[in-house]
Amino acid sequence: MKNIRLPMSPEDAAGLKLGEMVTVSGMLFTGRSRFHIRAIEDDIYPEIDYEKINCFFHVGPVMRQNGDAWEVVSCEPTSSIRFERYGADVVRKFNLRTLIGKTTMGQATAQALKETGGVFLSKIGLSGNALRDQVKKVHEVHFLDELGKTECTWIYEVDHFGPFFVAIDASGRNYFEELAAEANARMPEVEQDLDIPADYRYTEVNG
Repeated sequence: MKNIRLPMSPEDAAGLKLGEMVTVSGMLFTGRSRFHIRAIEDDIYPEIDYEKINCFFHVGPVMRQNGDAWEVVSCEPTSSIRFERYGADVVRKFNLRTLIGKTTMGQATAQALKETGGVFLSKIGLSGNALRDQVKKVHEVHFLDELGKTECTWIYEVDHFGPFFVAIDASGRNYFEELAAEANARMPEVEQDLDIPADYRYTEVNG
């Protein structure tokens, strides 16, 4: 399994295959809904060096203060697709090459990552408690008083963080979209094997 140094280089990103399992080591920053909304709608964002700290971890961590230092209690990745409205703009604004989260993201963010030569890494079979032990140091916190511990931005130093799998590669391919297309293509064969009539209509559930 590859361990990628952060910030991820264009060469490392381009070399990752869709579905490949990787870990990352180096510096990353955290954020959730408020980061996206404020950065794009209000042009308010943490003053960090986004060339050096170029990995955005979608998480609302559980944090605990120990004296003058902060430590991570749990850092379970949050569902990234809910940030799709702002995802592409955030990637372009900060020229991001690495996103880490859960589930997937949409075509707009995939296109933005293609432009920056970046990838989206998704969790699989991990718990926030396991990831906690891979955070070696909490370096900084931004907007803590204003946004609280969950929505503010933390700067973590991580070592062999993961593993995650490549859900969107640097060419814009999306693992989940391709998996869904493959499943749909196989459905007629599956239905035939199960003797499901060709004119059978499944129940539609409207939200």
